[in-house]
Amino acid sequence: MIGILWLVLPLLAAAGFWAGRSRARALSGADADGHRIVLHSLPTHYAQYALAWSAIPPLLILVVSALFGSILVDGWVIAQLEASGLLRETLSSADVLRDVHTGLANTTGENSSPPHTFAQNVLDRARGVLNLGVTGFFFVGAGGGLWFARSRMTTALRARNHVERIVHVALFLCSVVAVLTTIGIVVSLFFEAARFFALVSPAEFFLGTQWSPQTALRADQVGSSGAFGAVPIFAGTLLITAIAMAISGPIGLMAAIHLAFYASASARAWMKPVLELIAGIPTVVWGSFAALTLGPQVRMIGEALGLEVASESALAAGLAMGVMIIPFVSSLSDDALNAVPRSLREASLAMGATESETIRKVMVPAALPGIVGAFLLAVSRAIGETMIVVMAAGLAANMTANPFAAVTTVTVQILTLLVGDQEFDSAKTLAAFALGLTLFFVTLCLNLVALVVVRRFREEYE
Repeated sequence: MIGILWLVLPLLAAAGFWAGRSRARALSGADADGHRIVLHSLPTHYAQYALAWSAIPPLLILVVSALFGSILVDGWVIAQLEASGLLRETLSSADVLRDVHTGLANTTGENSSPPHTFAQNVLDRARGVLNLGVTGFFFVGAGGGLWFARSRMTTALRARNHVERIVHVALFLCSVVAVLTTIGIVVSLFFEAARFFALVSPAEFFLGTQWSPQTALRADQVGSSGAFGAVPIFAGTLLITAIAMAISGPIGLMAAIHLAFYASASARAWMKPVLELIAGIPTVVWGSFAALTLGPQVRMIGEALGLEVASESALAAGLAMGVMIIPFVSSLSDDALNAVPRSLREASLAMGATESETIRKVMVPAALPGIVGAFLLAVSRAIGETMIVVMAAGLAANMTANPFAAVTTVTVQILTLLVGDQEFDSAKTLAAFALGLTLFFVTLCLNLVALVVVRRFREEYE
């Protein structure tokens, strides 16, 4: 029932908008003397004011019910279970509620469990009461808000000011949500990584050269005790990222310079969209291309040169990733170059500099902050890529700088560690959070370095 209310909310907002505009048009008529009545704000502002008051109260009710509704229902079910006297010593109310939520409990038939049946009935009644209450408050809030908005609509109402204030508060709340989400992610990473480092020494993790996270599932099971030296994973990540940037960086920047300064208007009109189409190709397609085409070609060329090349190599993954990242570098660098004032280019040409000298010594340095941002985005994209590495570079944690060897990356290991059947509180699973926290700090350091570079060159050219 509550899900339907989310669909009804836009209809209520539209009704509020229409009612507010109708009220504003009625107020803007002529008085008894024939003089035209002038509103403080436009009729659209009055309509937006009514829309806000008819949509925000029911929206808040839906948000509160989504955040706290299940908590209230579960708390009520647990309280009723504990007061019923049906629980045994080996069965807690939390276990019964979990079984009911997951559908594992037998609540019907002759062999049904009385506690589970009781909990299911109480849960159904509580959900029904919650849905009924939310629905009632939803329509009361919408109707009351619309009535309040219409009652305040006069010619002196500063509707535009109220609407702008509402938009300001909404934007502020969006910013707060983004900040709180980031803080929550970082805190969760810290918490889980601390649990991992309580089991594995940080020195072993950051300085160890052996990565084999397989551990025994049970105490009586024969299995590996695990080795969590992450240096090979970091080395593989840096190797593939370096190969990708060695391709995407120069090619993307040269393509941006050509589009910005050398290409004609007609050529630019079709070249830039075609180049940006590469960014829309799914990564699984790039991974298949790297595994089925680039990988065998790299191995064939390497063997022809007398080199030992693995069937899955860092070079194949880096080549595919580099081509995939070219649009990120070229598009953002092109925007940065076009944002440089044209007067700088004209002044350089007027002083006798050639076109290439102007580009190298004036335009590129002046656009360097944007170019650095483009390269930083490309590096982050390369570090965070998973599918291409899985399909083209393999899962072997080899500490090597040989581009023809099979390697793995941080994101690939995070994927493999979290999809297995290992217990969630084991060192193997918690290692994924330690890798994620390390990756977070690496990205943070890249951002800080980029900010220093951008600030330095902005001070020079502004």
